[in-house]
Amino acid sequence: MPDTQENPSTEPVVGNTNATPEPTATPAAAAAPVATPVAASDGGQGKRKVRAQTTKDRREYAKRKRLERQQEEPRERQPRPEGSEPRKPKRKVALLMGFCGTGFQGMQVNPNARTIEGELFKAMIAAGAVSEDNADDQSKVQFQRAARTDKGVHAAGQVVSLKMIIEDPDIVKKINEQLPEQIRLWGYVRVVKSFNSKTLCDSRIYEYLLPTHVLMPSSETNAEIARTVEFSQRSVPEITPEQIEERRAYRASEEQLQFVRDALAKYCGTHDFRNFTVTRGCTESNSKRYIHSFTASDPMVIRGAEWISLKVKGQSFMLHQIRKMVGLVVLMARAGAPLKLIDALFGSPRVNVPKAPGLGLLLEQPVFESFNRRLKNQRKDASSDPVTFEPYMEQINEFKQKFIYDAIVDTEMSDNVFDAWVQGTEIFPEPFTYVNKEGVIPEDALITPESERKWQQKMLELREVEQKLGKSGNQSDDDAEAAGSDNDKDN
Repeated sequence: MPDTQENPSTEPVVGNTNATPEPTATPAAAAAPVATPVAASDGGQGKRKVRAQTTKDRREYAKRKRLERQQEEPRERQPRPEGSEPRKPKRKVALLMGFCGTGFQGMQVNPNARTIEGELFKAMIAAGAVSEDNADDQSKVQFQRAARTDKGVHAAGQVVSLKMIIEDPDIVKKINEQLPEQIRLWGYVRVVKSFNSKTLCDSRIYEYLLPTHVLMPSSETNAEIARTVEFSQRSVPEITPEQIEERRAYRASEEQLQFVRDALAKYCGTHDFRNFTVTRGCTESNSKRYIHSFTASDPMVIRGAEWISLKVKGQSFMLHQIRKMVGLVVLMARAGAPLKLIDALFGSPRVNVPKAPGLGLLLEQPVFESFNRRLKNQRKDASSDPVTFEPYMEQINEFKQKFIYDAIVDTEMSDNVFDAWVQGTEIFPEPFTYVNKEGVIPEDALITPESERKWQQKMLELREVEQKLGKSGNQSDDDAEAAGSDNDKDN
């Protein structure tokens, strides 16, 4: 998400507005380039217009600043405290890593939460890759990640850039010794000082592992519950052993798989994906994304159940975008909705799109095609190496199978996460009335301030009922997740 910076506000003048302000000692050479006033077209009687800065203005200002810095006397380096460790040279690198996100609150460091970055940074300090002087703040070593991941989301390949101490030839091994086994460092690549893993990343490839039983037709039993039971009295029924066996024995038809592939292809190209992320702060100006490809693999049977692998490559993704794109396709397949519905959801009108479980999502790898191409065209003694995972693919595939694929399948086999999700969308179908065989978006499906208020009130009533019944409250939280409400907690 793009960072925003507020412009400093102009403070009001207090007291005598006719008083002449005292001059301030600001050297002309150090002043920032200012816009040049020009005469108004009304003969000078009106307000003076202001000429916008030109490239030449900015270039001359930068030149003045460079000359000033060259004329300044070099500052003396402060002596280091007695007993502190000697300074060691740092080099800008791109770290190549992978992790299983189970048990972590996402990738990005977060106070009072167990995160991937938090574990990585602690391990680097312990291994001597980051000095104790820089241990209190990641920004001191210019730490940056190529992609963020939400709570529980995995990564077979992730890139982190930072300034690191690499004089120890066994530094990668020593860092791995300090890390939990579900986080692995594959290696590092020397890069130029200006390298930033986020801004120089051309695209990201994500994979979503999906059990095909979620493509089964909608349940008439769930539809009957939704029609006849009061909202606050509904709950997702526990799955029976017979239903578990039915799910695991299910095999998707060729027609269902082709529908999924055709639906995923609809997302390719540049579209307004504002319906596929959280509502807050999302507008037409910041919700357009370009999707290179979105494909589905042939089915594979894992421990008796059928799964398919969905892979999407895009320049960048908004919060929950991939999970919502997958969630919509699943509900459309179950309801028999036409493909034209996806086209209708690009841009307005605003509707709630179901968010598929985070369990099946993993970051395959960030891609640095343009950066690597420029390196290839440079001289042989270029100061950077290509940023690629190719030398480590054997290790990555072994790790992905053991710590990611097996973790996803084990969790689904024990907790039936996907089944609970699809049932939740049918027990609480109110936000998804637009997913119908006609592909028509009714008025009651549109997001308005009033509809959001009513939905929040319904969820509050549901939680209150469950608290009176002595339930933990987790069920109602899961129901809100299944309903894809943009008012629940975001990771």
